[in-house]
Amino acid sequence: MKLAPFALATMILLPMAAQAADAHSVLAASRARLESADYRASGHLVRVQADGIRISYPITIKAHWFPGVLRVHIELGTGLKAGMSPLSGFFHVPAHILLEMRPGAKNTILIAHPGDKEPAALFFDKWSDGPLGNEFSYEDFLEAQYFWPGQTLLREAKFGARDCDVVRSTPGATDKTHYVEVTTWLDRNVGFPVFAEKTLKDGTIKEFTYLGLRQNGGVWSASQVEAKIRGQAGSTLLIIDRGTPKANLNLKDFSLAQLTHF
Repeated sequence: MKLAPFALATMILLPMAAQAADAHSVLAASRARLESADYRASGHLVRVQADGIRISYPITIKAHWFPGVLRVHIELGTGLKAGMSPLSGFFHVPAHILLEMRPGAKNTILIAHPGDKEPAALFFDKWSDGPLGNEFSYEDFLEAQYFWPGQTLLREAKFGARDCDVVRSTPGATDKTHYVEVTTWLDRNVGFPVFAEKTLKDGTIKEFTYLGLRQNGGVWSASQVEAKIRGQAGSTLLIIDRGTPKANLNLKDFSLAQLTHF
């Protein structure tokens, strides 16, 4: 039987539309988590060098979703090498960082160091860098991939003991990112990521493993995130020791004055 062009196009497009709808429904919990963000957390950002030596930096993160924009304020303190005394083991890189993510629009990153009278905008070519190297980059704190227009549900899969939905996210033409795609394993029961592969434009793949998933005040989070570059030794750990999931933050908590106040 010969099908009319319209009928043939409908048969082709319907499965594609269904797949896209499935991907967006799978990502609904991750988007809702960001669109309701109002938390304060503290812990350490730890650089694990290729030789196994660890340098730990105290970190405080606060985030709040305002209408149409996620603001994330990061305070990174002075680092201390594991096993060293405070006098001999310090590495000085204190910084305050303000990241703003607007889905489908312009994202911005501002950074300030002690002595700065005003914060400086971080140029886009530096977004793939990070406070402790390029494993956990500035861009990785935003999780913008959940709002990219290209979303494909690839399969169901196990990651460890967890049943996951695997989603591939690709940016649109106007999205500012150094990634060409992000593939995320999302726990099917809670919608929180347990693993992600992020592919940079030069083909480098970064791996993120989320450990210690927990629920506090109805909000899911991970107690530790490990970021590493595939094929390279060393990694960066984001370790959260404590936090407040409903911190009642407001615009004053993300003011430019906060960035330059050390």
